[in-house]
Amino acid sequence: MAITTLPGSRTESGSAVVRVLSYNIRSMRDDEKALARVIRACDPDLVLIQEAPRFFRWRKAAARLAAATDLVTLGGGATAAGPLLLCSLRATVERTEDVLLPRTPGLHQRGFATAVVRIGGARLGVLSCHLSLRSDERRTQAGLLLDRLGAMDVPHAVVAGDLNERPEGRSFGRLAAALQDCWTAKPWGGEHTYPAAGPDRRIDAVFATQGVEVLGCGVPQDIPEADLRAASDHLPVLAALRVPAGPSGS
Repeated sequence: MAITTLPGSRTESGSAVVRVLSYNIRSMRDDEKALARVIRACDPDLVLIQEAPRFFRWRKAAARLAAATDLVTLGGGATAAGPLLLCSLRATVERTEDVLLPRTPGLHQRGFATAVVRIGGARLGVLSCHLSLRSDERRTQAGLLLDRLGAMDVPHAVVAGDLNERPEGRSFGRLAAALQDCWTAKPWGGEHTYPAAGPDRRIDAVFATQGVEVLGCGVPQDIPEADLRAASDHLPVLAALRVPAGPSGS
């Protein structure tokens, strides 16, 4: 399958062009081979997953997906209540942390999978999230997400996930007010992410901190529709980001 085309060369000097993929994979309950084909076609450096397997042999499932996509497991999974991070060998891992959020009785446990990585001289914070189905809890979680980014002590960061909310929602808006909504900054490909069989809403998104240049962001359009429908009930969001290198690679 041809690699999905996005602007930006990974060999640019003075910065790193990083391909970031956000994908709700519905606990790998669908066609795993189609899922692997979709991820490989996107040729990502970082994959921020939601709804990774969380129960029986979940680590083996995550390892199986990483192996099938020529990536490695970075962090998350059941220990983050579903968000999972994969990365290519371009990434040097500085640290990882899985964060469980306060739980509302009767609702699912939620969490963040976070990491700090270095790619091509750039130092980048990474956070995958899957926000609550309930509006008030979701808004609280959006605030906790921004607090967590501030505590990561990194010059640049990328956040991606299933927000369970459209852009006009309060939680989506709270994140977009503090960060760059990458689709809005530089739309590329398709906009709507759910449901995969007939997408009519954008509830999955990639965000970046100020100072990161968004080269393009959206749902890839050159992947076979049959694979996209078979892989998950969500569509993937792919972004190309130019991240400035720090002084002496810091």
